[in-house]
Amino acid sequence: MRLSNLADYAVVTMCAAAHHCGFSRVTAGVLAAETGLPVPTVQKVVSKLAGAGLLNSSRGSGGGLQLARPAAAISVADIVEAVEGPIALTACLDGADCAVDHSCSVKAHWPVINDALRGALADIPLSRLAQKPSTNAPLAHNTMAQEEMA
Repeated sequence: MRLSNLADYAVVTMCAAAHHCGFSRVTAGVLAAETGLPVPTVQKVVSKLAGAGLLNSSRGSGGGLQLARPAAAISVADIVEAVEGPIALTACLDGADCAVDHSCSVKAHWPVINDALRGALADIPLSRLAQKPSTNAPLAHNTMAQEEMA
């Protein structure tokens, strides 16, 4: 599975917006400069994010963009779904017709798999992504592997 470029850009844009959280409004142009994304792309992403209620947008002098709620209350799942729509790993999860629907032994399990993936994305708050990564902190899976070896 791979996220679309637009979903990736939405996460990047929201991280940049989170750096301004609680201070002042920021423009799409500033977000584009900070992320290295083209202004039209940021404008498109910002429109989707505002439409999903993740960003507040106001016009005029003193206008701009702000997170609609604290970064800790916005998840990666929220951002991805704002751009992509509901997370559905297979066609049968979004109601599309499937050629093997009548004989599929896995169909009943896909909701569990889908919920696990969505849950994992929902467990990652924007506030965590907006932090600068620590070069000293071990990765969670490396820590687990080290504990299993001990």
